[in-house]
Formats: sequence, C-alpha cells, structure tokens
Amino acid sequence: MTTTKRSRESRTVLTDIVLPPDTNYHGTIFGGNVMAYVDKVASIAAMRHSRMQVVTAASDSFDFLAPIKTGEAICIEGYVTSTRTTSMEVFVKVEAEDLLTGERRQAATSYLTFVALDGNGKPASVPRVVPETEEEKWHFAGAQERYEIRKRRREQQRT
Repeated sequence: MTTTKRSRESRTVLTDIVLPPDTNYHGTIFGGNVMAYVDKVASIAAMRHSRMQVVTAASDSFDFLAPIKTGEAICIEGYVTSTRTTSMEVFVKVEAEDLLTGERRQAATSYLTFVALDGNGKPASVPRVVPETEEEKWHFAGAQERYEIRKRRREQQRT
C-alpha cells in the first residue's frame, strides 16, 4: 500500500441544479439535502484516498453560511485534509452558483471524519496525506486541534 497520498488525489466535486422539489417554503434547498450531498462527496473523497470501504465516524462544524435558491446550482467540493492510523478528516465546501451570471458564494462548510474498513469490516490503516496548496496546508495545520475537540466531545458523550 502507498504510505502517502496527496490531498488532490482525493478531491471530489459534485454539481447539481436546485429544483422546486428540493426546496422548502422559502424557496431554498432543504438543509438535510445539503447535508446528504456533503456526506456523499466526503465519503467518495475518503474512499479515493484509502481505496477501501469507509464509514462516517463524525460530522462536525457544519456551518450554513448562505441559502441556495431554486434555479441555482449547488457546487460541492471535498478532499482529505488529514489522516490518523485508520481515519481521515475530509473538508467539504458548498457554494451556490447563479447560473445566469456565474456569480458564486460560499453556502456551507463542514469537516467529516471517516474510518477505513478492511474486507472483514474492521478498521484498516490508511495512507498519510500530503497537503500541497496553501488551502490544503491551512486545513492540515488545524487538524490536530479539531481532532482533540472531537475526542473530548466523544468522551463527554460517553459519560
């Protein structure tokens, strides 16, 4: 198995148009739909990095920043930002795009954690991630702190 992989090797992008059935009575996409898209993109990124089956272990700091309206495109991009022995943190950015003007705005961000599974469904080792761009390095630099916060939160929930 490769011991390292670049962040860009896991980069996953999904674009879809927001139609009336996708929206609430405000004419904006349901938050749950956005969360489902984010989990899907993040899981693909984690599988691309590990080349194994994965399960979602955590979803934290899901921040909705702006609504996405009927007729706009939802653009989701995610990639692996850091790794531990068997887990991967994935950053996902959601943007809204006005398809008539091309204007984009950030609509949501999230970090999710996935665990890689071997053929028996047991946690398996993943390659270390190597960030290259300034953005990738910025996310990588904060990963340890986010890991500690997740760890404390899990411990608190167990007691």
